[in-house]
Amino acid sequence: MKAKVHVTLKNGVLDPEGKAVQHALEALGFGGINEIRKGKFIEIDLLEDDSAKAHQHIDAMCRQLLANTVIENYSIDIVE
Repeated sequence: MKAKVHVTLKNGVLDPEGKAVQHALEALGFGGINEIRKGKFIEIDLLEDDSAKAHQHIDAMCRQLLANTVIENYSIDIVE
């Protein structure tokens, strides 16, 4: 079973990395970009067979280490 975790900054939190990517793309001639928000994608291979338990474990991992819940949101997708 695999877990796919997407971590993104909450709305209203400044994203200097996203802004730098936006400026670099514009310098390369890619116009029409309103905003870029940069995040993280984490894939975890689990030994768990129960998707509900897997989701609980991954949620705990996100709250304790993988995401800074003060400024970041995360979503979890469990794939069997």
